[in-house]
Amino acid sequence: QTGGRARDWHKDGFAFDLGPSWYWMPDVFEQFFARFGKSPADYYDLHRLDPGYRVVFGEGNAVDIPADLGELADLFESIEPGSAAKLRTFLAQAEYKYRVGMNDYVRRPSLSVTEFVDIRIVKESVRLQMVQTMRSHVQSFFKDERLRRILEFPILFLGGTGREIPAMYSLMNYADLVLGTWYPMGGLRKVADAMESLARELGVQIITDCEASKIVVEHGAAVGVETMAGETHRADSVIAGADYHHVEQNLLEPQYRTYDEAYWDSRVLSPSSLLFYLGVDKRLQNLQHHNLFFDEPLDPHADVIFKNPAYPDKPLFYVCCPSQTDPGVAPPGCENIFVLIPLAPGLSDTDAERERQYDLVMTRLERLTGQTIRESVIVRRDYAHRDFIADYHSYKGNAYGLANTLAQTAFWKPTLKPLKVRNLFYCGQLTVPGPGVPPSLISGQIAADLALGVK
Repeated sequence: QTGGRARDWHKDGFAFDLGPSWYWMPDVFEQFFARFGKSPADYYDLHRLDPGYRVVFGEGNAVDIPADLGELADLFESIEPGSAAKLRTFLAQAEYKYRVGMNDYVRRPSLSVTEFVDIRIVKESVRLQMVQTMRSHVQSFFKDERLRRILEFPILFLGGTGREIPAMYSLMNYADLVLGTWYPMGGLRKVADAMESLARELGVQIITDCEASKIVVEHGAAVGVETMAGETHRADSVIAGADYHHVEQNLLEPQYRTYDEAYWDSRVLSPSSLLFYLGVDKRLQNLQHHNLFFDEPLDPHADVIFKNPAYPDKPLFYVCCPSQTDPGVAPPGCENIFVLIPLAPGLSDTDAERERQYDLVMTRLERLTGQTIRESVIVRRDYAHRDFIADYHSYKGNAYGLANTLAQTAFWKPTLKPLKVRNLFYCGQLTVPGPGVPPSLISGQIAADLALGVK
């Protein structure tokens, strides 16, 4: 199947997105299709969610994030008097970062620091707040812990917390609260299907169910790919979108590798995830399409992801219930949900621990939504570290790539263009610009332009 991690799974009338579930930054998708004279609307039916998502802070303590900015300002004001005006200032700064970041930073290949030696970019860097942390930035505006959590949440997509991620990434708040949360009817898999359809329209030959076993290098240049089936496909250039560590360590001979195992082991990875895909034989109450459960403190969970890797005893978790929006993903009268727990990469992944985590989150989910769920589950599939490794050769079972810390931004990331092999290029969540669906889409475009010699 094409699409990488944007796969789906069908079972007994349920259609589950196994990979991404959030559709943010619609402008990035528009720009991609526009390169070929197309639009997302040519391929899938996109709806803006309102509310964008629900945040649960405890029993009887939840807020829905409205699509309308006026309603959002009213919500903030009701939680913390005086915060509506602060929110407008905060989002104005976030918009500036988004415009500058997406136009001047994110789309650069970051092959050299000289790409950023520009007086305008240097001046903008101050306003972009690349040194200040996201947490200190948010705390300078808002006092209420609930508002702080709402504004810190989007950077989890970048593989870190507000303690480490630069304040520049408040641009994600603009993407979240202003550009909005969207959903392609039929699921996120429809986006991958659209790109496959577009590629075939352009005459691209796509070969699936054929794993690469080696990148063929001759005279210092990549000239093709060998497969597990023993075939060799010759090429002018090779673009590797698989896990960067896997490609380097397993598909290239040692003399052609840019990084060694010590380098990879020193990288700060984004979290892995433990996911439970559940088909429920009744309709559920008190859930939106997207639901964030922040009824426990963030930092203890973050610490066992980034500082002292271990399984959490009081995990924060996310629940996606697309059947609230799209009746086609579940049989009539049923609900399609998946539960996601962020975890440290590299943990021992056992059936016993999966079951313990399932019991922890399902007990809280039932209590916080005021209903029984487990007894109504008729389809269940679990997915965690060993599955990420088996399916994607994912380094240490990571789910999202490298964390976007300052020391792993731009030219400090693994390079798109390796030093020792010509005509080989990398793209995806372990290189520039970073984790997430829109950045990975941009990464592929940058790599393609490099391969074609487009500046």
